[in-house]
Formats: sequence, C-alpha cells, structure tokens
Amino acid sequence: MWAAAGVVTLGFLVALEIAARHYDEPGPVTRLVGEVVVPPRSGALLYAGLALMMVVLTRRERFVVLGAAVGIDAAFALVRWAVGIEVTEGHHFGNGAWWVLLASGVFALTRRTGAERVMLLKGVGLGLVLVVGRKIGDTWLLITSKARPMVLDPYVATADHALGNPSWLVGRIVTATGAVGYNILDLVYGQLAVAAVLVALYQLRNVAAERRFPRHHLVRTFLVIGLLGPGIYMIFPVVGPIYAYGTGTEHWDAISLWWSDAPVTAPWALADLWPDVPPPLGTPHPMPFDGITPRNCVPSLHTAWAVAIFIHTRRGPRALRFAGTFWLVATLTATLGFGFHYGVDLVAGVVFTLTIEAALRALERGWDRSGILMVTYGVAVFAALLVSYRYLPVQMAGHPWVAGPLLILAMASVIHRYVRTISRWEPRIVPAPHAEPQPEPV
Repeated sequence: MWAAAGVVTLGFLVALEIAARHYDEPGPVTRLVGEVVVPPRSGALLYAGLALMMVVLTRRERFVVLGAAVGIDAAFALVRWAVGIEVTEGHHFGNGAWWVLLASGVFALTRRTGAERVMLLKGVGLGLVLVVGRKIGDTWLLITSKARPMVLDPYVATADHALGNPSWLVGRIVTATGAVGYNILDLVYGQLAVAAVLVALYQLRNVAAERRFPRHHLVRTFLVIGLLGPGIYMIFPVVGPIYAYGTGTEHWDAISLWWSDAPVTAPWALADLWPDVPPPLGTPHPMPFDGITPRNCVPSLHTAWAVAIFIHTRRGPRALRFAGTFWLVATLTATLGFGFHYGVDLVAGVVFTLTIEAALRALERGWDRSGILMVTYGVAVFAALLVSYRYLPVQMAGHPWVAGPLLILAMASVIHRYVRTISRWEPRIVPAPHAEPQPEPV
C-alpha cells in the first residue's frame, strides 16, 4: 500500500511538473530539487516538516538531527556570505532541515530493518507530506491562474450581499487598526501550517514511546483538505475582493494606498471599491482576469484548515484549546480583512472541513449509518452552496433577510449534525459502581 501510494504521488508530481513546464514555469520537482542548494522560499515550513519526522525519534536522536540541520544551515549561510550571494529577506535558512529530512529517508532504507525501518519511513513520510504538499499547492495555484482565464467573482460578490458584504466591513476595521493589526493578522495567516504542526506534535507526542501512530490526527485532515480543495478551484474559479474589486497589491502597500487620496486600480479589476464601497448590484457575468493571480477562493482553505485546527485542539489542555480558538478567530478575520475571501467562501469552507473530518473519522472507526448520513448531508449542503452562488446570486442579494439566515442555518445544521455524530462515536466514561463496605471479620 505504501509503495503504491509512493508511485501515485511520484506520478502526480511528474504530471504537475510537465503541466507547469507547459506554462514556462518551474514545477514542484524543480522547486524541491532546487531547495537542496538555493535559499528556500519557506525555511519555517521545512523545519516544521523536520519536526514532524522527529516524533519517531528518541530524545538523543532528536538533538543529533536538529543539531545537524542547524549546522548545515550555518555552513550554507557562511558560504553565501563569503562569496557575496544576496539572499532575499526571510529566505536565509531551511536547507539544513531539507538535507536532514532526505538523509533520514536514505538512512531508513539502508541502515534500518524491520519495524524500525517502517517507523522511521513513516516519520519521514509525515514530514514530506507537509513539504511536498506545499510545493504541489503552489504549482496547482499557478495552473489555476493559467487554465481558468475567466473568473466568477461577480457571482460570489452578488451572493455575498445576502451576508452584508462582510469582507468590506472587516476590511475597513483592519484598515483602522493600521500596521499593528495588519502585522498580527499577517503572522497568523502566513504561519497557519506551522500552527498545525504544533498541534500535530502534541497529538503525536507519544509516538516514539509507543512505537505507533494514533489512528487519526490533524495531518491527515490537512492533507485531504489540501488535496480536494484545489480541485474545486478549477470548477469554481474566484480571485477574491482585493483583486476583483480593489488594488490587487500586497497588503502592506494596500494599507498605505487605503490611507492615500489617489486611488489605484488593478488593471483587471472591475473597479476600485474594496474595502470602502460594496459592489453595486447588477446582472453578474464571468469576467476575464490575469494569468498570475490564483483562483483560490471557493472554498476558503485557510478557513478550512483553521477549523480543522480548532477541532483537533478541543481535547488538549486549556492553553492549546485557547490557541486553537484564537487561531480560528484571527484567521477568519484575516481572510476577510485582507480581502482574500468573500463571506460566502467562509461558509463553504466550514461545511467542507466538517464533511472531510467526519469522513476521516468514519473511515478510522468503520462506516455506520450515522457516518454515512453525516458525510452525505455535508456533501449535499456543500454542493447546494456552490450551486446557489453560481445560479441564484441575484435572488440571494434581492432577499438578504431570507437568503442570509438560510446560509447561516445551512452551515449551522452541518455543525450540529457533526457534533451529534461525533458525540455518538466518542467513548462514554461510566463511573465505577460504588462498592458496599464489607463487615470486618470478627
């Protein structure tokens, strides 16, 4: 099974590489090989992948592995400084983690045997899932921007009137907070994968001692969300409010532009409206957009991943539960306040995640009637949301006091069914019967 999964993954990587080359861009294989030497785009992600691999190691082995990664990074930094290679800010480290992660896989194949080899390979695979998945996602987003020249933002923006255009409202609030609010939200939004790794490390903390992985953990949910979500982008291409109705610039520049008197409109935007003026109602139609901006809005995968983190922190200590709640609220605020998503994207993202999480839990424990009903209901609601965004946006915008509550009710019904289904699956703790006192022997 593991060999078959490896072959399928390798074939998918090669296919994406060929597709990216068709658009004269480097694919995931080129990027992965290149980061053996060139400064990585995300060193934190590479070290997060290394941390996931280290859950199968002993304490002593972890110190050795981490020390080797840091030492290799220091050597790379010294060589680059000596030869005068300029490094982009934020790309100073990560090669060491990538070298050690790959070397651990080679070590498992050549120097380990039996159960120890399998355990180390599973750890390496866990780290590779995070790193390779990120490269696959980057390439897929590029493909969406090239393969889907028309976007459906006018439909989603019209449907968003049913919720009161929350992206415009939250965008103005974030604008009012200035650089302080932006920097905090940007940190949360940009380091979502690192937060997920921290939660996963807590869930996998006993792997080295028990020599086995838990049957269900956050990495599985993250992986499935990342595999299924981008496929929907090809069906429902949307770029987001800041691009379709705004400047389309990066947010630090955008904050400066919001305070400026001179409006700047992206060449492909319909108008410079976000976040000050909600888009006017009209007859929506597909609009052409550039070949650079990813079509990655429906569903909001940042929302989906943040919801998954929230779910998987509910059984942790109080500090972890608080962190999961904070990350969810901050991520929702950032997705709207940065203009990356419409409000209806978030509704779809919540339904999307709960359906996937229920399916994975049902698969882990065995399918039963409640699991089948939950997953079927989640898929039906998610499909109904997409259909309504595409074919009923004018009606939704025309009757916001009906459509808005119906959207929230649909999402709430999936949440309610998920909670009821999961509560039935959780083992119930029955207190031990109270023992009657026995008479003392005479």
